[in-house]
Amino acid sequence: MDLKEIQALIRFVSSQGVDEVEISQKDFKLVIKKNPATVTTLNQVQAVPMAQPFPFASAPAPIAPAAPATTSAPAVESKSNLVTIKSPMIGTFYRCPNPDSPFFVNVGDEVKSGKVVCIIEAMKLFNEIESEVSGRIVKVLVDNASPVEYDQPLFLVEPA
Repeated sequence: MDLKEIQALIRFVSSQGVDEVEISQKDFKLVIKKNPATVTTLNQVQAVPMAQPFPFASAPAPIAPAAPATTSAPAVESKSNLVTIKSPMIGTFYRCPNPDSPFFVNVGDEVKSGKVVCIIEAMKLFNEIESEVSGRIVKVLVDNASPVEYDQPLFLVEPA
């Protein structure tokens, strides 16, 4: 199975609302799970209030930090002239090829179509993500070494 087939499968799984798909071939096994980290995080958050003396008073606090992260992303995308570079897959986002190297791009850098802007590690494979637009990087939306979801905005680019 090549990268394009895997990406198409991920798109299909996302659009159909399926939580998990597993494909096995002779020498290849692929498991796609939708939002497994969210379930784990919620279980951990629910365990914390039970250890405290007043679980009802502290229960809303762990849930509150998740709300600002989701509300801040749409506000950034409201600028109509900017183009968003999105993640083509689920994985870990890296701004540089290794810890000793400089970032591929920084805010203010000019990029051309086809220039590598980041790496996404998925299933122990490092995939170079190239810009599909020429312009100037206005904002980096993801922290280095952070997990990203399929179609998650990574960069905002002002087209040239």
